[in-house]
Amino acid sequence: MEETQNRAGARCIAVNGWFWNELGAGSGQYLHHLLAWMPRQAAQTQFDLYVPQRAGNDRRSSAFSESRASDAANLNIIPTPLVKLPRNLAKLWWEQVQMPLAARHSRADLLWVPYWAAPLWQPCPTAVTIHDLIHLLLPAYRGGRLQQFYTALVGHTARRADAILTVSQAGARDIVQHLGVPGEKVHVVYNGMHAVDAQVRDATHLQQVRTKYSLPARYFLYLGGFDVRKNVQATLRAYARFLSQGGDPQVKMVIAGKLPAQDSAFAPDPQREAAELGLGEQVYFCGWVDEADKPAIYAQALAFFFPSLYEGFGLMVLEAMGAGTPVVTSASRQ
Repeated sequence: MEETQNRAGARCIAVNGWFWNELGAGSGQYLHHLLAWMPRQAAQTQFDLYVPQRAGNDRRSSAFSESRASDAANLNIIPTPLVKLPRNLAKLWWEQVQMPLAARHSRADLLWVPYWAAPLWQPCPTAVTIHDLIHLLLPAYRGGRLQQFYTALVGHTARRADAILTVSQAGARDIVQHLGVPGEKVHVVYNGMHAVDAQVRDATHLQQVRTKYSLPARYFLYLGGFDVRKNVQATLRAYARFLSQGGDPQVKMVIAGKLPAQDSAFAPDPQREAAELGLGEQVYFCGWVDEADKPAIYAQALAFFFPSLYEGFGLMVLEAMGAGTPVVTSASRQ
């Protein structure tokens, strides 16, 4: 899509920063990593990032924000108060009212929504990133009537956008097939990752990270979420089979990530599942992993397990491979 000039003669992109303070979410990581580099590559373009101010922001992102983005002179981070509504309604109001108004106020040449939530009213050319169609394609994620209404709404607004970005060819096929979007409007821009060679070759750093998380000497690794499509139970079953068929019990299974707040069909508790399989102390749950420590944790694993049933891209597979770790993943279409 061609970029135009705003009235001041400089290009301006208004960015929906809903996930800026949620680094635990994939959309938050995507936005942070892109805005670490996009302003540097497009020095003549002003990026106006509108960030909602709300209670419960993920404070883990603060240091990351400062280290990655604060040195970009053409990145303008604009804290914006949310209206006082329940979270879901506040999010809808943000997407459908506050962001289009902000784009008009900044005289933006382009409004970029880096997740599936383009507005109905689009006061300027609009691009939306759709990472996947999980909420449309997987029954467990469709939710109740309100969630289904929201999915239908953002499906409609995506069709009205000037351009749709997605992160894989499979994602592009899904968007064309299930949203009815012309193929020429969909642009595949693959996810990437930072170079980690120095980190994974620094013996001192590796040992520091091992000590920080009390990692076992030898281990297999799963790192990620615990909703049902992640299929963590398959990782645990595979590890149980490894042990039952004579595998070395000194090789532990490390499960990394924030555990579900409660056990449910949507987010099964992996601790319960491990206990049911009789794995006991063979499985180590190390909890949340800081972004900067991930390469060292990947690099020291004997293998990384990622048997997800559906992914738009599967970034963690790329991260593990980038750290030089063998990957065991599903054959599901991605």
